[in-house]
Amino acid sequence: MSTASACHILVKTKPEAESIKEKLDKGGDFYKLAKKFSICPSGKKGGDLGEFKKGAMVAAFDKAVFNGPLLKVQGPVKTQFGFHLIKVLYRS
Repeated sequence: MSTASACHILVKTKPEAESIKEKLDKGGDFYKLAKKFSICPSGKKGGDLGEFKKGAMVAAFDKAVFNGPLLKVQGPVKTQFGFHLIKVLYRS
């Protein structure tokens, strides 16, 4: 079973996610931006979700984590929770 480790920033709206992604693209600190903006409890840890198995997250999130590039911010990815900016740290 594949596993991955990822960080994310979860916000309610797509424009908010796009605004944060612009900050990240200009060299913004993912950890600090997650602490400031993420509405997920993981925001307190800089968006760190730790390691999880394939299939443990909702489908759109899972697909981005297990198919997207490593160490590059993806998104906004829409789920029932809102819009995610996702950074995959590793996959095994």
